[in-house]
Amino acid sequence: MKKSFVISLLMIFAASMLLSACGSSSEKTITFWTPLTGDDGAYMDEIVKEYNATNPDIKVKHVITSDMYTKLSTVLNSGKGVPDLAIIHADRVPGFAKQGVLEPIESAIKGQPEIKEANYLPQAWSTGSIDGTQYTVPLDIHSNVMYYNKDLLKKYNAESILDDNVVTIDEMLSLKGKLASDEYVVNDALLGWVILAQVQDLGGDIQDNGKPAVNTPVMKQAFENVKKIADAGLMTPFGEDGYLMFQSGKVLFSTDGTWSSTAHAKVDGLNFGVTNVYSPTADKFTNRASSHLFTMFKNDKRSDEKEAGIGAFLEFVREHSLEWAKAGQIVASKQVNESPEYKQFMQSFFTSNEQETKSLYIYTYEYYPYVAEAVDTYCADIVRGNVDLDETLQTMQKFVEDKIAESSSKQATK
Repeated sequence: MKKSFVISLLMIFAASMLLSACGSSSEKTITFWTPLTGDDGAYMDEIVKEYNATNPDIKVKHVITSDMYTKLSTVLNSGKGVPDLAIIHADRVPGFAKQGVLEPIESAIKGQPEIKEANYLPQAWSTGSIDGTQYTVPLDIHSNVMYYNKDLLKKYNAESILDDNVVTIDEMLSLKGKLASDEYVVNDALLGWVILAQVQDLGGDIQDNGKPAVNTPVMKQAFENVKKIADAGLMTPFGEDGYLMFQSGKVLFSTDGTWSSTAHAKVDGLNFGVTNVYSPTADKFTNRASSHLFTMFKNDKRSDEKEAGIGAFLEFVREHSLEWAKAGQIVASKQVNESPEYKQFMQSFFTSNEQETKSLYIYTYEYYPYVAEAVDTYCADIVRGNVDLDETLQTMQKFVEDKIAESSSKQATK
């Protein structure tokens, strides 16, 4: 028993030392944490490599941490190993700001006059502003979008559906009985994102005066609208991988993410394009989105010189983030997304005009992560008719309220 206890202590000590090592850095190195795994991490590695090749006074060290938010909680509680710079998702900003763990970004960018709201996509910039304080600088917007199979649309003489780049639910339903038995109109990829876009299309929201609003007539209507597609047998079967079915040429539309364009492009014979996520009506459409944001967590050991170095790195990214477009992301910097070179990327469709840019909707409600979790947990069963809609909306509302109460209780004990 004693040997086991000693080993456990050593393991805990080793883990704490590893976290400290990941976050600590010399005055000549900016430790930069991101949750960017896979290809995203490789593209960010390349941006950091290009920046360091300019021989800045303080170089950047990119540390990919797949469980970054868990590790952040550990280092923030201990005050040791806090990274100099990090990338977080838009929905995390309100919670971190409320906890008081974010440093205003102004101290890093005050020497960079071009890092300002006018030079970025507006919703990407504003999502980092809380009560008049700017805590972040945006890297991108990554959004739910809808890919379409050009060959299948042509096969069924349905290309006119895309004339206005808004595919309505009624237009989808009009294809009932026209497809082969093993083909479908749409898959259920990112179904929770689709539902939350429908809420905006219907003029609703997920909060009312700061309180979560899940069990609402608008949320019910959003589910009922999407359920019509499944009830008509036009959505890929429950439990099947609709994403892969799209890539295999069996689905007209796929509601996955901007980042998926790179994977789709690697599929031999897949002739595809991109448009907006389907909508109840043609007069309004929404593409539910999020954003990767640069931010600084409070860290007494970060010097003024290092903050200036962070500002220099962020300015480099603003000017040289075309590499990030290769990841399928909508680059936030206008200098990049308005450049001729950016037009080669499929996601440039979403910055091609003001209406498209406005369609990229980022939820900034403080408890959005809990609402999204509830929607993601129950949406498939609701749309497939496996559960009662009214009862499940009540369950979802309670789910979110319980999560909020639990979070508030934890904060009160700190």
